[in-house]
This record gives sequence, C-alpha cells and structure tokens, in this order.
Amino acid sequence: QVHLVESGGGLVQAGGSLTLSCAASGPIFRINNMGWYRQAPGKQRMLVAGMTLGGTTTYADSVKGRFTISRDNAKNTMSLKMNVLRPEDTAVYSCTAEAVTSGGVITEDYWGQGIQVTVSS
Repeated sequence: QVHLVESGGGLVQAGGSLTLSCAASGPIFRINNMGWYRQAPGKQRMLVAGMTLGGTTTYADSVKGRFTISRDNAKNTMSLKMNVLRPEDTAVYSCTAEAVTSGGVITEDYWGQGIQVTVSS
C-alpha cells in the first residue's frame, strides 16, 4: 500500500512561518493530484491547497497569498510553505495523494496520519 507521512508541524506565533512536508512511499507507479487538507476543532475538513501532476495549483481563499504548495515528482514529495500565520490557521493538517500503484490499473486516494499546527496569539 502507498503510505504518506507528514512532518514539520508544531507551535508557532502569529505572523510566523512554518513549512509542512509530505513524503509518499510504497509501490507507487504515478501520483496524479496531491494536496493538503485541514480540520479545526468543531469545523469541517477543507481543502487548503492542491496541485496536479502538471503543476496546476488550487488554494482556499483564506490562504491565498500566504501559503505556497510545491511538489517534487521525482521524489514523490510535497511541501506547504505557510507564511504570515494566523490563529485561525490552527488545525490538523493532512496530506493526500491520488496514486496508481505499480501493477495497478486504477487511481486510489491515500491519506497521511495528520499533523498538528498551532498558531498562538
């Protein structure tokens, strides 16, 4: 099975920066879309940023201009650079990937375990 592991979460003060990383491993043939979701206490999970294999990006309105998503297709890794962080950015962040496994014929969704990002005021 494909596994995704996030890293880089933690506590940061408002106005600061933090970079999250996601590494995919396992029998990967190709990863199509990759992205970051977040869920705050009492809130529904939402898409923060996404990126296609071809490089097209999508951002939530609340993070446009502050967050930047990137990916390295050769390494099967993805990053989310978060600048000018606000307390409302506090949430559990999860990376996701739509991947075709080696020998597979369909694309399936995979998720990381989620990491905590806390922004203090």
